[in-house]
Amino acid sequence: MVSGRSSMGLNTTFRDYLSNLNDKTVTVVGAGVSNTPLIEALLSAGIETTVRDKCPPDELGEPAIGFKERGAHMRLGRGYLDDLTQDVIFRTPGLMPTDPALRAATARGATLTSEMEVFFDVCPCKIIAVTGSDGKTTTTSIIAKLLENQGEHIHVGGNIGTPLLCSADDMRPGDIAVLELSSFQLITMQKSPDTAVVTNIAPNHLDIHSDIEEYIEAKRNIFMHQKHTDRAVFNLDNETTRDYA
Repeated sequence: MVSGRSSMGLNTTFRDYLSNLNDKTVTVVGAGVSNTPLIEALLSAGIETTVRDKCPPDELGEPAIGFKERGAHMRLGRGYLDDLTQDVIFRTPGLMPTDPALRAATARGATLTSEMEVFFDVCPCKIIAVTGSDGKTTTTSIIAKLLENQGEHIHVGGNIGTPLLCSADDMRPGDIAVLELSSFQLITMQKSPDTAVVTNIAPNHLDIHSDIEEYIEAKRNIFMHQKHTDRAVFNLDNETTRDYA
């Protein structure tokens, strides 16, 4: 099966990706559990890394101390997005790409990406991804369990499971990654999985998305970049997913 992901992604390892960052400065927005492996990998590779989080140092606690001791520059609490001058910015899913600080950074030439977007670049195996307003965690878990029962070697990630980017080099071409993806992850995606599943679409997260149309368009990215040999599965009983089909 030909993947909707770029041919570069099929040939590029996470180690290669880190090597390409050696002459760049990187910032990671969000110092929580999901980004910790990425931050540690960047620091271990000797890449100049700035860690940003809206939590002040006393709330972030031990992780902030550990990152700083390993050489990370820290921007925490109020003004955590000030002086956003790095070459590559890893966006936490909850921070929308329309944020003025991110827009200003990309306007001057910074690359805006995310842990999940880079995973799509470096993942060596097939990807099945699930999104929707309801039922995506259950559907992702069921798909993973069905495949495991068939003897497949499965990696579960995205909104559930463990962050997968830093373990991508340990995956085999015959494995399968099963991902749950939110609209916040999908909104900047320019690649789609080998198999996309959309459970349903209903008004959701409108306190963060500018309107329902932005939310619907973000979800659409799960299949918009597929090749003709990839697969998309839509809920026939939902008006929006019928329109997707």
